Amino acid sequence: MRQIKAGLVAVLAFGAGTAWAQDAKIITAHGISTFGTLKYPADFKHLDYVNPDAPKGGEISEWAPGTFDSVNPYSVKGVAAVASSIFYESILVSPADEIGAAYCLMCETMEYPEDRSWVIFHLRKDVKFSDGSPMTAADVVFSYEMFRDKGIAEYRSVFNQKFQSVEALDDYTVKFVFTPGTPFRDMPAIAGSLTIMSKADYEGNKRDLEDSTLKPFLGTSPYVLDSLKPGQQIIYKRNPDYWGAKHPLNIGQNNFDRIRYEYFGDDTAAFEAFKTGIYTFRQENSSKQWATGYQFSNLSNGSVIKTELPNGNIASGQGFLLNLRREKFQDPRVREAIGLMFNFEWSNQTLFYGLYSRINSIWENTQMAAKGAPNPAEVAVLQPFVDQGLLPATILTDDAVMGSVSTSEKGMDRGNLRKASKLLDEAGWEVGADGIRRNAKGETLKVEFLEDTPSFERVISPYVENLRAVGIDASLNMIDPAQMSQRTDPPNFDFDIISGNAVNGGYEPGGELKQAYASVTKDNSTRNRAGFANPAVDKMLDLVEDAKTREELDTVVRALDRVLRAQRFWVPGWFNDHYFVAYYDQYDHPATLPPYALGELSFWWYDQGKADKLKAAGVLK
Repeated sequence: MRQIKAGLVAVLAFGAGTAWAQDAKIITAHGISTFGTLKYPADFKHLDYVNPDAPKGGEISEWAPGTFDSVNPYSVKGVAAVASSIFYESILVSPADEIGAAYCLMCETMEYPEDRSWVIFHLRKDVKFSDGSPMTAADVVFSYEMFRDKGIAEYRSVFNQKFQSVEALDDYTVKFVFTPGTPFRDMPAIAGSLTIMSKADYEGNKRDLEDSTLKPFLGTSPYVLDSLKPGQQIIYKRNPDYWGAKHPLNIGQNNFDRIRYEYFGDDTAAFEAFKTGIYTFRQENSSKQWATGYQFSNLSNGSVIKTELPNGNIASGQGFLLNLRREKFQDPRVREAIGLMFNFEWSNQTLFYGLYSRINSIWENTQMAAKGAPNPAEVAVLQPFVDQGLLPATILTDDAVMGSVSTSEKGMDRGNLRKASKLLDEAGWEVGADGIRRNAKGETLKVEFLEDTPSFERVISPYVENLRAVGIDASLNMIDPAQMSQRTDPPNFDFDIISGNAVNGGYEPGGELKQAYASVTKDNSTRNRAGFANPAVDKMLDLVEDAKTREELDTVVRALDRVLRAQRFWVPGWFNDHYFVAYYDQYDHPATLPPYALGELSFWWYDQGKADKLKAAGVLK
């Protein structure tokens, strides 16, 4: 599933050519690392965390919510099926045990100058599309041109300016040149993450990247489409003739013959289906379900394994996003008051069974999270923006904004209620005779939570009641996933507050942060659903991209974290440092999992003997 991120980042755009860099030291390698050295040498046999002898075969099945009517994840039209980027690969891939590294998959080697202002990929000659046709530099050039012209607007608006040219030097050599004056640090790896599709298939079948479709574009990956029932089921099957089966990056991976997804309208129906074996692997996202729901015969008789596995990933940034396009949210005092009324401590004890920790930072659980007052290095980053009048001077001395702290004994914290009331009074929202706040125009302070996940109702409803207690006319509107997409996707953005993630860009944030926080993406990006736009942040995002060392990046991101959190565009939620998983006892995984992936679809495998026992016992068909 790491391909999904690569596929999204790959929706890039490029321009005209430029000359070769002169008198530069040229590096030739089998991969690239942002700051450090590569962990794996050029002659490595397989990734450390896989079982190189893992058997091939069997099926793994999971569930997906809602519906789908397309297998094109690169279009805003239609609802794409889960994992529908599985058909495609990129020139470089990143392992799950290393930060900032990307290795040649489709290339033999890559070369680039020390300043990384361009990169040349020497492509492998054995790469084949799933129909057996060869993949060449012409397909790479075609793919970038297609995404340049037809890629999703939010990506084009960020990346168009970064690429100056792409050129096929011969059938198996392709060169990317990056725009002078833009940060080059991440650009070779970003270029290598371009999703590659077949030019012949696309043009010969008159395909259109901007349209929804139930026929996938032709890719090179180990999986192809087996069958689908729109809105109900999709099955991917392993291509027995996959070109890269013996590639060191793939040894011990892509082990299942079939990957099946079953769609359900809600989690309750999905969980009942899991109990009876309609699908066989479940990653649980409900603390209540995890704590109280796993009491069924297939678990008690040992047919189902229920376990917690370590999750070393950065916290997701889960919380509640406010739509800053709304006039009522323009005043930061209103946003702060709304945040004060969410009682995490009571929710964690009463609703989450004490299983979660509070998120405060957008980079929670990393060294990039801002803590306390800024250190001298952070002040040096922030001072110019204060001098320019883009940030208040308090950002230089105040502690980083934290999520509100509440009592766990009661759902309503009276102290926070008083603080929120004072803020709303100061913002001009006065309480009327009916207990509802109104402004000078007589408009009520009305806030609607929009939600399509039934399990969130029990979390949001108490929050709504707290907001109503402070005089906000709050409500929860439960809708279906199709309505959710229609209302929250561009160009509509028709919502007040939704559950969502504050984008962090991972352990080495770079240009992708602009898709979430740059002013240019305010009205066109699914990552910037909050409509965030701030001139100081725009400039700080450039500093993030331009950081030359790990220390410099950490400092700049901590400073950015302070500024973003001070805007209170987001009510921070909670996170879990373990995967909650349950599965029928027919799968195995390496004893030590990599820190940055669960990998059930990648490096887990099917145990035929265990599966036969389950079938003989009538547990599975």
